[in-house]
Amino acid sequence: MTARRSRHRSAACAALALGLAGSLALTGCNSHSSKKSKKSSSSSSTTSKISKVSKSSKSKKRKIIGGGAAAAGTGAASRRVPDCYPSTYKVTFSQQTGPKSHVAVKFKNSTSRDCKLYNAPLLRFNNAKDPLPLLQGTPGHLDGTRITVPAHGYAYAVIPTNTAATKGTAQKSVAIDFMGISASSATHGPATVNFAEKRLHISVGKSKVTNWSSSIHGAQLAGGVGK
Repeated sequence: MTARRSRHRSAACAALALGLAGSLALTGCNSHSSKKSKKSSSSSSTTSKISKVSKSSKSKKRKIIGGGAAAAGTGAASRRVPDCYPSTYKVTFSQQTGPKSHVAVKFKNSTSRDCKLYNAPLLRFNNAKDPLPLLQGTPGHLDGTRITVPAHGYAYAVIPTNTAATKGTAQKSVAIDFMGISASSATHGPATVNFAEKRLHISVGKSKVTNWSSSIHGAQLAGGVGK
């Protein structure tokens, strides 16, 4: 072989080696790029899932918060105390004699729920046109008494009858109204108690009735007939 042919073959081998190296490098680059693309795609998918989970969690929180507010509203509604209502078996009368003579008016809350009483009972004896005057305040100027009567609890008012004028004569019946929060508000009633049917001897004259009290002692003190 001549020196010229030997140089030609060496040049050809060198070119082939360069071509193979370039091809391997290109393959390596393509492989690396593909891995990056897969990683990027996987990262994007994971981010999307996290975002969806986060949105779902927020939605659940909103639902829970909304439910809690509704429950709180229901609880508030359930805590509202209704007005008390009179009836022939809820309101009773008894006459006390002696120097501190008075008629005690007792209301029983026969329900399993608290109720409210305002100011004083309105009492019309023997179908009187006007109710018995109030000892504390007047129908136009009330002192704003309001008491809560617990379930199965009691409230009391007193009519002083410790003088001849206030004791007056025996009464046959009484119509009972319960006042509202103001003098002009609607009352709850009437309920009528027939003293003759109940064999009660109740004498009331030119007297007045105290406001409601949570105890008979408190009502007696308000009426000036307490011990």
